[in-house]
Amino acid sequence: MRRTFNEHITRRVSDLCGSWRFLADPQDKGDKLGYANGLPEGEMVTVPSVWNTDLGMLNYHGCAWYEKTFYTEGGTLLFDFESVMTQADVFLDGVHIGNHYGAFSEFDIIVKDVKSGFHTLVVRVESRPNEKSIPQQRVDWFNYGGIARDVSLHSLEGISILSNHIKYTLNKELTVATVCSELELFNARDEKCSSRVTVAVGEAEIYSANVELDPYETRTILTPNVEMKDISLWDIDTPVLYSVVASTDTDDLIDRIGFRYIEAGNNKILLNGKQIEIRGVNRHEEHPDWGFAFPQRLMKKDLDLICDMGCNAIRGSHYPQSRAFVDMLDERGILFWSEIPIWGCGFSEKVLNDPDVVERGLEMHREMLKYYYNHPSIVIWGMHNEVWVYPCIHEITKKYNAFLRENGGNRLITHATLAPVDETTYEFDDIICINQYHGWYYGGLESWDKLLVDLEAYMKKTGQVGKPVIFSEFGAGALAGYHEHFDSVRWSEEFQADLIEYCLELFHKTDFVHGFYIWQFCNIRTYHGMDLNRVRCFNNKGIVDEYRNPKAAYFTVRKLYQKFAKEEQSK
Repeated sequence: MRRTFNEHITRRVSDLCGSWRFLADPQDKGDKLGYANGLPEGEMVTVPSVWNTDLGMLNYHGCAWYEKTFYTEGGTLLFDFESVMTQADVFLDGVHIGNHYGAFSEFDIIVKDVKSGFHTLVVRVESRPNEKSIPQQRVDWFNYGGIARDVSLHSLEGISILSNHIKYTLNKELTVATVCSELELFNARDEKCSSRVTVAVGEAEIYSANVELDPYETRTILTPNVEMKDISLWDIDTPVLYSVVASTDTDDLIDRIGFRYIEAGNNKILLNGKQIEIRGVNRHEEHPDWGFAFPQRLMKKDLDLICDMGCNAIRGSHYPQSRAFVDMLDERGILFWSEIPIWGCGFSEKVLNDPDVVERGLEMHREMLKYYYNHPSIVIWGMHNEVWVYPCIHEITKKYNAFLRENGGNRLITHATLAPVDETTYEFDDIICINQYHGWYYGGLESWDKLLVDLEAYMKKTGQVGKPVIFSEFGAGALAGYHEHFDSVRWSEEFQADLIEYCLELFHKTDFVHGFYIWQFCNIRTYHGMDLNRVRCFNNKGIVDEYRNPKAAYFTVRKLYQKFAKEEQSK
């Protein structure tokens, strides 16, 4: 299933992955022809998958239909979809039961009073972007279509637990946690129901009470605060995790948390009171053979390579990544930056002025927090990436920031900017994050030094002195296997390695820079006809290629990151 541990023991959960019937619908006629009741034809495909890795479907963007027959004993059912790209309409036995927008957001649909027997689940998937899309059509990755992550069927009995967020504060010494639980409960019966509801964190029971709900009522409960003493902290070197078990008489929900405290200010980033340097990479969860339907075995390989380099952080560019992968980060003590897919270079001012688009982005933030809140590895929420400095972006950033501050827990909040000395929204950032490509798209290596001087002056001018700076994107393209031994030539592995080495050494010795995320971990597929110099229709800035074979830059980064880590440990 989707996590590295079982989320349920009591609840009956059926895996709906595997074989589904599939039918592309380029003329979008399926609604009129009654595809919602069942497909008249089609081929068998495996879910999860994306259709753009199939023969003849490489550049297909449009509508397609999926059909799955399953058996259930009936009652109240919850259908959980981890990722449908990009818009989903879901039908059960021909009846529309729900819809969802957002390629990387998990969603669920509850259906009441389902009869025992065989049933037909049909999903209409639409991958075409439009004027209200997030992301927009112009985007620097390939937007696949399909059911890209797992689908599961949950049988809900009595009072059921839909979500459980563990909220806590730590005392000054970081030894005592004041803990509470925000539970979302649902009565799956058509009659009033009561149950004992308990929540345990590790060995400590933090809540136990009788709860009564009306038929099909949903209720959110914030439990009283409880102190947990002598806690062990989650940290980079000691990623201690506590099990979280919420249960009722008929249901359960299992998760994990780690106690830790992240803060930024006074020109420092502190984790559990200790100053840290962020040493990371940007990672797209994409592969030429699987697209965004990324297998867990490959997640582990990615993480093994990233850890081998000496990274302590990953930025999930530019969307929420699989929860199984974030579980692995929790287990290994790797810091994570999670964001929603607003890649700003593709957005016009007109689109960003559309209140529907702004609300759609806010909903993506809501969904990200709903499913990822408990992960201790997530230390940064990203509001958006590379949005041009339009007048409207100030209010959008203010809106997203207010939501994340109120609801996001102990995380740093930021956005990545392409306009470091023109940016108007630094006031909303805990850390200032800069995307720049000097030496590749513009300027030479010496222009990095001028940027740092100009940036420091701009921070003083705008009252941002003391906020740590992170270079969230920088790098160069390299064609794997292309070497020039006598000179550093563009597109060679040597050119990429030299540029990254120059940047890392410069950033590391600059006192107001406290981290860096290399763009990027692996090559990724992009679009034909992009105006961004994408040789092979790939973004070739990966320090490993699309099949995870290291380039020269990989070994340069490993040497420097391990050197920086030793310097940090010796302080």
